[in-house]
Amino acid sequence: MKADPNYLQKLFAEIPNEEREATKLSFEISNRIHLLMEERGLSKKQFADAIGRRPSEITKWLSGEHNFTIATLAMLSTFFGKSIISV
Repeated sequence: MKADPNYLQKLFAEIPNEEREATKLSFEISNRIHLLMEERGLSKKQFADAIGRRPSEITKWLSGEHNFTIATLAMLSTFFGKSIISV
């Protein structure tokens, strides 16, 4: 059986635009947090300890699959002294 060279394009086309955008934004937020952690030289454990969270929660945040609340984003912006997102 021959593989369909357009398989991935067809598969992605089936994903609703809203889901694609949500996934993109989620990864942008996790990348921003990771960048800010690197700027401060913080490991996951150090960051977790500094904000009173478990390292496993930080791992979830950095996976790009976490659905952040406004309150959490505000706390992170305050902690880093920099915006996490722009509206």
